[in-house]
Amino acid sequence: MRVGRTDPFDFAGPSFSALLRREAPDLCARAFEGVTALSGAVPHVEGTTVLALTYDNGVVMAGDRRATAGNVISKRDMRKVFEADSWSAVAISGAAGPSMQLAKIFATELEFYEKVEGLPLSLEGKANKLAQMVRDNLPMALQGLVVVPLFAGYDPRTDVARIYEFDAAGGRYEERRFATSGSGGRDARGSLKARYREDLDREQAVDVVIEALWDAADEDSATGGPDLVRGIYPLLAIIDQEGYRELPDEAIAERVEMVISARRQ
Repeated sequence: MRVGRTDPFDFAGPSFSALLRREAPDLCARAFEGVTALSGAVPHVEGTTVLALTYDNGVVMAGDRRATAGNVISKRDMRKVFEADSWSAVAISGAAGPSMQLAKIFATELEFYEKVEGLPLSLEGKANKLAQMVRDNLPMALQGLVVVPLFAGYDPRTDVARIYEFDAAGGRYEERRFATSGSGGRDARGSLKARYREDLDREQAVDVVIEALWDAADEDSATGGPDLVRGIYPLLAIIDQEGYRELPDEAIAERVEMVISARRQ
């Protein structure tokens, strides 16, 4: 398989999916085989809440863990935040299978680009690539398999953290403060708007995000709150000059207990 761009007129660029379509179209077809036959019983994470909030020179991205199929809870510990590369993350809402597939292919695309070009794609370039992938999914979205991601990251070149929202048609919108997606996004946005400040530090930003997820779960039945019995907590990721990392459940549980204690009072 030819990996490098040996042809000066090869306009596909350092794209893994373009390489796969060109060199092994049968593999590319099998990767999506049977997706169009999926019915309305597909587990969805559109009944969800994912959000991102900037602070200082970093960003916190988080999501609840519930996935639904109609009025049934299909999964209680769903992962909705994925590492895209060392400096960015993507959160998903929409049809569960295609959403997770998009997040994984997106991460592969970024890794492939860096290996071919020798340097990572810029943060805006990553957002543009994700917008193209969402746009390519439009025929599936018209069949009900909608994918609406949320993208956030830190750009070490400019020392700035940014958030990007998308629509089902691939529209890309930058947000400097905070953004939400999913059925509980409206309630989470109201909570973030009330608590956001320009001078938030990392610890304060984490607390604000947990409060927003709590408010969303309190109003939206499709958003799962912290499950103290099963030990299932929201997934929180931090991206700053130290790179991407996820908070351990023990740390999140401690913050959740603080929220519960404060609200009881």
